Amino acid sequence: MKSYTQLVDSKASETDIRRYLVEGERVSVTMRIPDTLRDAAKEEAALRGMSFSAFVRTCMIEELAKKGH
Repeated sequence: MKSYTQLVDSKASETDIRRYLVEGERVSVTMRIPDTLRDAAKEEAALRGMSFSAFVRTCMIEELAKKGH
């Protein structure tokens, strides 16, 4: 399986990059962010009808999938 960098370097389609990013096992991640950023993100997630975790994943996928395009 190619790595993310290899996909970008090979000019893979955005769809292929998105597919790569959502596959794989789930892992726990701990990060420290300002409470105001967390609260704003939780509010935005609720407005979109999704969880905070889903919102963060969506933002990351959006940013990573457009790289190189």
